[in-house]
Amino acid sequence: MARKNGKDGSGSASDKAADKAAETTSQAGWRDHPPSFAGWARAAIAGSGTAPSLSPHLHPVLPPAAPGIVTVEPGQSVDLAAIDPDATGGLDKAEAKAALEAERARIKTLQEKLYAEHRHALLVVFQAIDTGGKDGTIRNVLEGVNPQGCRVWSFKVPSAQELDQDFLWRYHLRTPGRGLIGVFNRSHYEDVLVVRVKGLVPEETWRERYGLINDFERLLTLSGTVILKFFLHISKDEQKERLEARLADPAKHWKFDPADLVERKSWDAYQTVFNDALARCSTPYAPWHVVPANRKWARNVMVARTIADTLEAMDPRFPEPRMALEGIKVPD
Repeated sequence: MARKNGKDGSGSASDKAADKAAETTSQAGWRDHPPSFAGWARAAIAGSGTAPSLSPHLHPVLPPAAPGIVTVEPGQSVDLAAIDPDATGGLDKAEAKAALEAERARIKTLQEKLYAEHRHALLVVFQAIDTGGKDGTIRNVLEGVNPQGCRVWSFKVPSAQELDQDFLWRYHLRTPGRGLIGVFNRSHYEDVLVVRVKGLVPEETWRERYGLINDFERLLTLSGTVILKFFLHISKDEQKERLEARLADPAKHWKFDPADLVERKSWDAYQTVFNDALARCSTPYAPWHVVPANRKWARNVMVARTIADTLEAMDPRFPEPRMALEGIKVPD
């Protein structure tokens, strides 16, 4: 709300007091003392770091994905059948363990800086067909990351409350705040994938959602969130082996869902809708990365290296101390 100035243009005493309070609040940080809307706006305009500018030129320059990953160029059609799910990007299995440990160490170090800087966020999206390895990838790649700075959300069948909202509502609630790494295990793409295969919404509805998803991701990007999207690509034969492994191992029986056998019958339909989603929603600011995922050891390193390289390109830095520390002594 605009505030009226006094006749002399200098403002009343109460206005000046409000300005002084807003200035003090901005300097102290609005997280500790929520400012007025006017104070918040002035802090953002002043570039104090409380909110990045919503500029169309703010799109991040993303580094290339790790060798072996196929990045979908904007406007490019996609044929998953032409991408080898056994590819390793030249990685040797004997070296994979050490390589993964090195990339996890990079992620851990950079995540600490991201959290401390509290300026940008990273959203990592995982999609795959059943048994594609989303859980295993997240567990292996983010091992050792401080849980204070990382949030993992798994999106399943929407609740009654979620169905009462627009389709993006539940996902927007879980996007990471500044300083955080957010992970979506399945995501807003379910609303152009499973709903299409199962005919849960009419074509005019799911077709419109591609553009809405792109707008949603653009909003997040312009608000300071870098988005990484991984599609874990496995073969139909590999899925069969993984389902059989769950049946053969009593420790994995809890993971077996008879519904997976029903979904497997729709393999070709899912390949078609994945092709469309990857093509329609790969943008310069949030491209899709197709990760060959038959070989878990190669998959983990490729994803970890891409996350580490992206964090490094974001260049998070520890903030300057709030005051000069020279001469300070800790009392006994």
